[in-house]
Amino acid sequence: MGPSFDDGTSLYNFVVRDGNGVKGMVDSGLTTVPAAYMQPPRERIDKESARKHEQPPIDLSRLDGPEHDEVAVEIVRAAETLGFFQVINHGVPVDLLESLKDTANKFFGLPPEQKAVYRSEVSPTPLVKYGTSFVPEKEAALEWKDYISLQYVNDAEALQHWPIEIRDVALEYLRTSIKMVRKLLEVLMVNLGMKLVDPKIDALIDKKMVNMNFYPTCPNPDLTVGVGRHSDMGTITVLLQDGIGGLYVKIEEDMRFGKKGEWVEIPPIPGALVINVGDMLQVLSNKRYKSAEHRVRTTNTTSRVSIPIFTIPKLTEKIAPLPHLVEKDGIAHYREFMFADYMKNFFGNAHEGKKSLDFAKNADSS
Repeated sequence: MGPSFDDGTSLYNFVVRDGNGVKGMVDSGLTTVPAAYMQPPRERIDKESARKHEQPPIDLSRLDGPEHDEVAVEIVRAAETLGFFQVINHGVPVDLLESLKDTANKFFGLPPEQKAVYRSEVSPTPLVKYGTSFVPEKEAALEWKDYISLQYVNDAEALQHWPIEIRDVALEYLRTSIKMVRKLLEVLMVNLGMKLVDPKIDALIDKKMVNMNFYPTCPNPDLTVGVGRHSDMGTITVLLQDGIGGLYVKIEEDMRFGKKGEWVEIPPIPGALVINVGDMLQVLSNKRYKSAEHRVRTTNTTSRVSIPIFTIPKLTEKIAPLPHLVEKDGIAHYREFMFADYMKNFFGNAHEGKKSLDFAKNADSS
């Protein structure tokens, strides 16, 4: 007799503690969404009312030629408005992107016991964590997602500790993406008045993490979310979507393609990568750049994968709005803090929109 998914404790033990994940639950023949995964109506994603964000992708190959300044303006404009944009000709081979999606699907297709050895309580290394939802012990409703997270220190440690089934392709994805991230960050920081040689640019992307997210088919996607509303805690995120889609971004200010508070879907574009601004860039820019609130929908037709790279500052890095921007604006919207403290707060709470940024807000900032 299998576990009862109507009983919260039994479900939690099966999905979270024993490492079976949402996939294990679905594979057991689940036909309805358990109560533990039912989102309150305000958190559910209305697919029909969300329009698609039809902004064409930015061609990054043009950054290295006579059109550099024009492309830089496109990147800055995207960071200042939606906080999300797509890029092509980014330097990451398209066949590698296809291999990544295949590898992720194969990994999550492994028997539960092969993945569960990397649960945080038992993982042989702090660099690898397999889990489900976000912070399941603190969430009122769980997220319909399993994941594996790979922290990067150096190539040698990645080769030694990352799971052999995904190690090589994940490492190559990181190696080829990080050059692009550095270029994007240079454009954004130079626009804020920082010099290219400033050591802070490298300090802002000192740590890297590759995640593979798996969203199993869901009996009723309208009741669930794959990932709840949140912004990313770091500097810049790179995201590979598969062809199914389901990523939604909240518009912060009225703009040409939507009104404040509306949600737009970022449609998958073959060969493209999605870039989004993280909380640290919103803080450093004193709110000029938008760390956009986003979330992920589930689907009842097929499982899907997404593979983000998170770039984050050194843990000891002190983060605050750039002084010359504060002087120009007449107010610092955020206080100075150490990134390690921000990260601890971020992972200590369930997803709740951009509430993580409240940790850094100045009391007199609106």
